[in-house]
Amino acid sequence: MTFFQERALPERATPAGYAALIDACRLRVPLPRTLTATGEHHRTRTVAGWRILTPRHAPSPDLEGHLTFALKYEGVDLAVLKRLFQKVQPGEIEALVRAKPTGRYTRRIWFLYEWLMGARLDLPDAVSGAYEAALDPQQQWATQGENSPRHRVRNNLPGTPQFCPLVYRTGALEEFAALDLARRAREVVAAVPRDVLARTAAFLLLKDSRSSFAIEGERPPHDRIQRWGRTIGEAGRRAIDLDELLRLQAMVIGDARFVRLGLREEGGFVGEHERDSRLPIPEHISARPQDLPSLIEGMTAFDRGAALELDAGIAAAALAFGFVYAHPFTDGNGRIHRYLIHHVLARRGFNPAGVVFPVSAAVLAEIDSYRLVLEDYSRRLLPVIDWVPTADGNVAVQNDTADFYRYFDATPHAEFLYACVKKTIEEDLPRESDFLRRYDLFRSRTEVVIDMPDRTIDLLFRFLHQNAGRLSRRAREKEFGQLTDAEVSSIETAYLASFPEGWEG
Repeated sequence: MTFFQERALPERATPAGYAALIDACRLRVPLPRTLTATGEHHRTRTVAGWRILTPRHAPSPDLEGHLTFALKYEGVDLAVLKRLFQKVQPGEIEALVRAKPTGRYTRRIWFLYEWLMGARLDLPDAVSGAYEAALDPQQQWATQGENSPRHRVRNNLPGTPQFCPLVYRTGALEEFAALDLARRAREVVAAVPRDVLARTAAFLLLKDSRSSFAIEGERPPHDRIQRWGRTIGEAGRRAIDLDELLRLQAMVIGDARFVRLGLREEGGFVGEHERDSRLPIPEHISARPQDLPSLIEGMTAFDRGAALELDAGIAAAALAFGFVYAHPFTDGNGRIHRYLIHHVLARRGFNPAGVVFPVSAAVLAEIDSYRLVLEDYSRRLLPVIDWVPTADGNVAVQNDTADFYRYFDATPHAEFLYACVKKTIEEDLPRESDFLRRYDLFRSRTEVVIDMPDRTIDLLFRFLHQNAGRLSRRAREKEFGQLTDAEVSSIETAYLASFPEGWEG
């Protein structure tokens, strides 16, 4: 082939593994981010969403061959496997297990079939063979897991059949995990005086709350921003379940007179409407309302299980982005999605005591990248959702899509989140604490020149800060017309001594 479902191959090659299974069985699934094929040349390369292996890697052209190839070279894709197992007859899986009852890959296939389908195949329990991991921990992030004696497989999947996003081990994520950012955050905080740290923490908390609303295009009153900030400050204290999510939604919405609280009872999408017809133009379609209770149950189990064992950044990305893709509420999903990041990080002791990382502020600063990460999966999800417009301009999904929200590749989401956390620890936290320390110096130096109320000093600072340390003619004539030339000169000197030219805040 040179094309596969409108995706061009970089050279003539034969689809293998998941690509071959999707094509042969006509599976309607979100395509994996990277597909695999075997080429005609004796070199391996990855380009344009394809990994091209050599002719010697080509599997036998049958179900067992491509399933084994997929597990060996591509890892586990639960969404593809679930759709495949729904297509094939149970007897086909039973046959390949009977042919190789001790095979490392056949036992994994057997386990994954029964785990995903919730059905027991007509096979006796395995009696020999070393225990194999269901998920190769060298390929994808996994938990320690527990043994399944029936299959002689260790179930190290980081979730349950109701909710189990997976993350590949990439070079970027390995580097992030090796940085031990939690330790680095504690070191940064230890260098900040206690009084400055308290003010820094309060500022960062307010900044995160304000940024979370800004991402949604909202400018709520200050008291609402403060209220949500206090909620963020409590992240990690309560486990996640439906009642907790409903509490968070009520906190986010505030005035619910025009918003229906609780799980959606109708379809949902993110996007626009045609100007004249008001027909939906979806960029993302949310989970069906009838699937939301089981998805929330899966997230609850994830929060109380895998999220306590996986790397904190990986777990936070899987839970938070899984929630926002499902979009269980009519409003408030985005802010609760970002709250869940705080929840996992705080619960795991990732951020120092009393300090909330301004994750939303970091997201706002990288808003284009954030949207690309969200769209990474939505673009692959939309083509496999059958929907019709409703009379009120909504969407009604016609096919079974629940598994597409249970099982997705959260790798780019984890990479993005880790980059945000790294920036917060290495740049935002030190910068804000340094700013407050320098501001205190400016205030004390100014008070030597003239006694002013705190609010007046703050106004004076803002004028100086906006004008590179010089008080403008307008400010000298109006707000600060009572200052003498000598006092102005001394105050400008105090500012530049505290915030020298070239300081970046």
